[in-house]
Order: sequence, then C-alpha cells, then structure tokens
Amino acid sequence: MQRITFMFKQFLREPLWFKILISTTLLVALIFSNSYFSNDPAYQGFSKLAAAIFFIAYGMKMRRNRTTVFILYAAAAICLYLAWHKFELMG
Repeated sequence: MQRITFMFKQFLREPLWFKILISTTLLVALIFSNSYFSNDPAYQGFSKLAAAIFFIAYGMKMRRNRTTVFILYAAAAICLYLAWHKFELMG
C-alpha cells in the first residue's frame, strides 16, 4: 500500500502536461481494448499505440533506474509491434 501511495504522490507532483498525457493514453488504451471494439483492428491498433506512448513516457521519467527503463521500453516495443501488426491487417 505504501508503494501505491508513493506512486500517487509522485504523479501529483508531475507537470500538468504529463498528467494529461498519461491519463489520456491510459484511458484510450483501456477503452479501445474493450471487447466492444474487438471487431475493428484500427481500434485495437490505437489501443496498443496509446499503451506504447504510456510506457515510453514513464520510461523517460524513470530513466535513472536502468532495469525499470529496460522493462518499460521493452513493453513499449512490444506494443508498437502489435500496433503495427494490427494496422497492417487493415491494409
């Protein structure tokens, strides 16, 4: 519980643009990954792209911890690959 409280307090100290970016990308990723949008690959691709932006933004923010950065950038790379694959299916 202390870790969650720490992360929340850290989030509140961030600049407004970062809060908006993180909140928007997380919301888009959650909404478009919903089963309601599962029939259209474009929405699934946008979901993966938003998740990649989320991971990259937090990776840039936590660049002092190499292990965390590696994990976040790896997750972003996977999301970018999956988004590219979904957009490729559309064409």
